[in-house]
Amino acid sequence: MFDSHCHLTDGRFDEDRAAVLDAAFQAGVTRIVTVASNLEDARAAAKLARSHAELAGSDSELAGSHAALWSTAGIHPHEVSETEDADLAAVRELAATDPRVVAIGETGLDYFYDHSPRELQRRWFEAQLEVAAELDLPIVIHTREAEDDTIAVLRNAPESVLKVLHCFTGNMKLLEVGLEEGCYVSFAGIVTFSKFDGQEVVRAVPEDRLLAETDAPYLAPVPRRGKRNEPAFVTHVVAALADIRGESVGAVAEATARNAVRCYALGEHAAND
Repeated sequence: MFDSHCHLTDGRFDEDRAAVLDAAFQAGVTRIVTVASNLEDARAAAKLARSHAELAGSDSELAGSHAALWSTAGIHPHEVSETEDADLAAVRELAATDPRVVAIGETGLDYFYDHSPRELQRRWFEAQLEVAAELDLPIVIHTREAEDDTIAVLRNAPESVLKVLHCFTGNMKLLEVGLEEGCYVSFAGIVTFSKFDGQEVVRAVPEDRLLAETDAPYLAPVPRRGKRNEPAFVTHVVAALADIRGESVGAVAEATARNAVRCYALGEHAAND
């Protein structure tokens, strides 16, 4: 399985990060992307992914028994008010030079919390789309209660950029536009919640656009709800997606992993590179 979006640099993993990665592999999670929220976090995520790869590369026994780890570089909409324009150039440099950085983001729009002015969120979203186009990298998109403006940005985004609508909770209109614009659609532990009412949306995503994620340490799925989330728990997300779509767990696990490998241009051989 592939956890396509988590936050392993979060301080809640400081005491047992290695054990969390080991638990993920034991649960069948062979690939993970840890996602950045600002420049400092992007540097930390890249360092973590790089050191993890170097450790495995130095131990032939470990190389076949760990989850491969990659990272992203970007500025979350919550962070843009506290971010300098020069940070965008630094994000670009990191993404252009570190092979463990496989996407830009997460970026996007969050009108639920409104931690940053909406116009500033849109400006940073559009700027990071341009970076993704320049570097030929996919982009990870956060959108919450901002469907109309997200649609507007997507329709004007560079066509060459592969886009991931992460932790999707949007409406059918956003899904339809996202699919028209070539987006992958990723679901997190929310799909396991008793109040989740997006089953129709889950079923409407084509098999070749579907992704699974944890968004760990946030949004732990049932039966782990209320606890710290971690990549191993993507198994519960995959199981819920399979149940909603009327498909086998194995088929959904295979499809979501295959799609993430394609989206992040990792190559089918990259399970433990």
